[in-house]
Amino acid sequence: MTNSIRVRRSIWDIQADFDNGNTTELDNLMRAWKGIKDLPATDPNSFFVIGGYHGEPFTGEGATDPSWWGGYCQHGTVLFPTWHRAYMMRLENALRSIPGCEDVTLPFWDETSQQSLSLGLPPCLTDEFYTLDGVQIPNPIRSFTLPDAIQDVAGQTLYSKPAGYATVRYPLSGLVGTPQAQSESAAHNAQFPTAADQNTQLNYNITQWLNTQVVVGGGTWGLIHKRFVACLAAPTYTLFSNTTSSSAYNNANPQSLVMALESPHNYMHLAVGGFDVPGQGNISPIAGANGDMGENNTAGLDPVFFFHHCFIDYVFWKWQQRSGSTQNLTIDPNDPGATYGENNPPPAGADRNATMSLQTPLLPFVDASGASVTSADCIDIEGQMGYTYGPGSLDAPAAKAVDSLAAMTTSAAPKVAHVEGIDRSKVRGSMLIAIYGERDGKRELIDVEPVLSRWNVEGCANCMSKLKVSADSYIPEGLEPEKVTVELHTRDGIVGDGPVNKAAGVLTEGFVATEGERPSYTLEIR
Repeated sequence: MTNSIRVRRSIWDIQADFDNGNTTELDNLMRAWKGIKDLPATDPNSFFVIGGYHGEPFTGEGATDPSWWGGYCQHGTVLFPTWHRAYMMRLENALRSIPGCEDVTLPFWDETSQQSLSLGLPPCLTDEFYTLDGVQIPNPIRSFTLPDAIQDVAGQTLYSKPAGYATVRYPLSGLVGTPQAQSESAAHNAQFPTAADQNTQLNYNITQWLNTQVVVGGGTWGLIHKRFVACLAAPTYTLFSNTTSSSAYNNANPQSLVMALESPHNYMHLAVGGFDVPGQGNISPIAGANGDMGENNTAGLDPVFFFHHCFIDYVFWKWQQRSGSTQNLTIDPNDPGATYGENNPPPAGADRNATMSLQTPLLPFVDASGASVTSADCIDIEGQMGYTYGPGSLDAPAAKAVDSLAAMTTSAAPKVAHVEGIDRSKVRGSMLIAIYGERDGKRELIDVEPVLSRWNVEGCANCMSKLKVSADSYIPEGLEPEKVTVELHTRDGIVGDGPVNKAAGVLTEGFVATEGERPSYTLEIR
């Protein structure tokens, strides 16, 4: 048992202390971040090394073979929460290795707090400069400048980045892997020449995402807040942990839908990286925005990634507390989210034929003895890992009977809209599956499922093994099932101008790709 437990606080609370004249905690955080970013690119504690674990620069076979995922990150598997927990600890330990920063902890960006709903990101994450020890420096947690070039998988050049490239967020574009992409991105970014311009657009985009409303039962919910609350009600760790498991369960159990933590997590990647919010007629995407957080290849190289994932870990801990799982977790070995194989390759360095368990190595993380860290090593954050979380906006929902997705409806036997058959190889980059209903002749947004993907899934073996994506949503009472419609929001436009109206209980085909480029889908009312 750890004698001293560190407290990870909301970055909004630390910002408030700073604004009130107590600058010590934020100063030390900035000092630590500057320290790891200034380390040589080969230093194991450098941000370049640690940020690269998530995706690029690719490792091993993934550096040369487009059929292998060269990043270490776990997405769509039961190890999603625990791998990222170990990742946050690795980054925090690096921060604490900087002289004078031994007491630094990694704060979380409380994404469902009132401050985030109103303002987006706190200024400390977006200000261009920071004054540390009387000297004005570039803000260490706003961006990261690559000390060395990173190369995309052989044959895939779009996400290659030269030395000196600085990570970007919405509304900017970071596509610089080809001469054409460099020219297009330069012209696009020239529209937003100052940090003030960029921050205004970024925070507006984030607040629009966070405040988008959906119809639930007799009222409306914030789309992302609803998802975070609903995932707290997931009945098992396996279903809570990832979208592969929850999608398979929802397909088989349409009357008791569950929400995985990975789903709202995906939203926030796209909100920071750049995407439009469907169903909002006065909001338009800024065409050409391609921030690094929006793609797994480079997301870990933006410092905001770690404040986002610290919040995801906070939500994980809240689920553990309310489900009585702070000392143990159980993984269903028969679940599709727990298996690898020839058609479902693992991340870099892992066993292709393994079934995931609490003993599966969370590569590349090791403990003080050099042994691989496993999920069993990071279940109890207080007893095993020496930290806990300060107050957050999901404390109250987690402390009471949390509404499941089914409980959010007012119908005893609600209808479910099931969308399936979407092939990710037909879409360039991430997408949103938007489901609409109609009430009194007025169109209403029912739900949106984010799909965090890649521009070229052929370069990601994990993606290629999970090409088909689906979504399940309850149809609120009072909406006519036969008038439910679907739109796929992609970076190349909206797919959904085909015959998408469906009769209840009838499976019919949606938009049919006529040129082999646009995806098709099916919608079934269950």
